[in-house]
Amino acid sequence: MNLWLILSINSVTLGGLLFLLSAGFSLIFGLMRIPNLTHGSMFMLGAYFGASCIAWGFGFWVATMLAGLGVALFGGIIERFVLRRLVGAELAQVLVTLGLSFMVADVCLMLWGGDPISVETPDTLRGTTSVFGLAFPTYRLAIILIAVVIAAALWALLDRTRLGAMIRAAVDDPAMARATGIRVSHLFTIVFSLGAGLAGFAGVIGGPILSVYPGLDQDMLPLALVVVILGGTGRLLGSLVGSFVVGFLYNFGQAIFPELAYVILFLPMLIVLVIRPQGLFGRAVL
Repeated sequence: MNLWLILSINSVTLGGLLFLLSAGFSLIFGLMRIPNLTHGSMFMLGAYFGASCIAWGFGFWVATMLAGLGVALFGGIIERFVLRRLVGAELAQVLVTLGLSFMVADVCLMLWGGDPISVETPDTLRGTTSVFGLAFPTYRLAIILIAVVIAAALWALLDRTRLGAMIRAAVDDPAMARATGIRVSHLFTIVFSLGAGLAGFAGVIGGPILSVYPGLDQDMLPLALVVVILGGTGRLLGSLVGSFVVGFLYNFGQAIFPELAYVILFLPMLIVLVIRPQGLFGRAVL
């Protein structure tokens, strides 16, 4: 298969994983106004938990759902009992989430050790699938499809439900949302849990491609941060577009200019911050 085509498939697949990771991250950032630095740890924790569930005899998809639910519960506990007590203290929130990410990393290292853990591709998604006469890895196509389905589900939630309207109102103007009777603190817990659950879910489905290893959180968190900066905080469309842009920049940068891979990745973020600080799809703060 042509090298450029392989890189493109890998880039779109990585973009799908990054969307699952960054969509919740973007909403958390937009709603709570803090960068949740535990988000990469949620991805890694979900991956480890899912790998353990598979080793215990659960099927891949059951393990994926269990990992997503478990990480969502963990995220809700963090928001309810830790971050809610630090409302308005932005620096304290950043330091606490950073500290929690180190704690999660240490606990994962203690429980699962330092050796990488391989996650087997589900039997039904092994091999290749022919598309327009070209053979594509079936599992990578499945990840792309899952990301599209979840993007559609999140769009329906945010644009077609009362809960979504409240979330959008709180993202745009939290003070006004509180004045109209919206319990923004409850939305914090819902959005934080949803974002954490999506990150844990993404960690498991990314396992067959990335494997699970110490430091996975630190590899994924910067990519999610770039996605949020490019797309704009609290913007689902921005997360979707930004994820695929970052996927292409990261894969093609590593393949073509490996010495400058991070320059190619972070330079667009710096340019966007200078020219349009609210991101490509974000709204300017008046």
